[in-house]
Amino acid sequence: MPQDRDDAFAWIDAQRERRDRAGLMRRLSPRPADSPLLDLASNDYLGLARHSEVTAAAAAAAHRWGAGSTGSRLVTGSTELHTTLERELAEFCGFEAALVFSSGYAANLAAVSALSGRDAMVVSDADNHASLIDGCRLSRAEIAVVPHADPDAVRKALDAADAAEGDAGEARRRALVVSDAVFSVDGDAAPLAALAGASRQYGAALVVDEAHGLGVLGEGGRGAVHGAGLAGAPDVVVTATLSKSLGSQGGAVLGPARVIGHLVNSARTFIFDTGLNPAAVGAALASLRLLRREPERAARVRTVAMGLYGRLAAAGLAAVRPDASVVSVRAPSPEKAVRWAADCRAAGLMVGCFRPPSVPDGVSRLRLTARGNLTEEQIEGAVDVIVRTAPTA
Repeated sequence: MPQDRDDAFAWIDAQRERRDRAGLMRRLSPRPADSPLLDLASNDYLGLARHSEVTAAAAAAAHRWGAGSTGSRLVTGSTELHTTLERELAEFCGFEAALVFSSGYAANLAAVSALSGRDAMVVSDADNHASLIDGCRLSRAEIAVVPHADPDAVRKALDAADAAEGDAGEARRRALVVSDAVFSVDGDAAPLAALAGASRQYGAALVVDEAHGLGVLGEGGRGAVHGAGLAGAPDVVVTATLSKSLGSQGGAVLGPARVIGHLVNSARTFIFDTGLNPAAVGAALASLRLLRREPERAARVRTVAMGLYGRLAAAGLAAVRPDASVVSVRAPSPEKAVRWAADCRAAGLMVGCFRPPSVPDGVSRLRLTARGNLTEEQIEGAVDVIVRTAPTA
């Protein structure tokens, strides 16, 4: 149907109607400062977003450095606080250097696009986060999307590229293998050691997004890459967010010093973006120090996640065994997933609801996030609500 020349955005109405019919319409739901709901939807895995030390550090940083960073990191946006966070984060995770960005999304765009390019190849897991996918798109590299968590598929993609270059008599292109450490939909962990082995066989670098691993996996919450014995490797780069386990906002890239130096000089989301605001930097630094002091917080998150999974599976629900803090529970349809989440909310429980296109496999589900500060009573109450409101197939 031709577009109405008098209405440039008429096509938006048609898309909205299609979303409504498919049960895929999304709406904002502002939360109050003191919500009465039990929260199993946020990514505040360690329960630090409202910790007194963390909020006090955020306030102190704002008072000292101002509400905003006032410019890009290369102009006026870098403070001594940024440098301290980068140094301590790199040390904690076992890397030579780190660079802080305004978001985890920006960090992923930077790492993938700046470390590849038109003459490179990027091998990307089919279930990678949207920020990694967008980084691939912006890179202008040749992209090979491989089946989920399949090191052999990575090896085949790199081997095919190697063979093609050999036939053409060209020098080997640089290559990048990109994967989440823990996948955000079902909470399963990537086979990092095997991915590193496949990458090294073909001289490719490995970029791992630790958004859901930092603060939860590895020794004292140092991440899945540290747990796999890959931290500090010369061919491994990690991206992370400060908005999940660290309860703040922002992102970071960690890796060899020469990689970080390259990003400072070439990553567009670093060069052209305003630096992360000082309050967020101060909060993230306080959370990091608290985690170093209380490493048992990471283990508690995993215990809570397994407790939720075990009780839901025992009740007959299609729960997916978690490798970290995310517990996924399958729903029969997008419409029933939305109704299920709404019924949980009405019963005092806030849960995540993932539907297409947010889920790569097209399967709608509730997404529960374990928090280390949940009590046994809260866990039991949450399970009771989820089981009691579960839809029939």
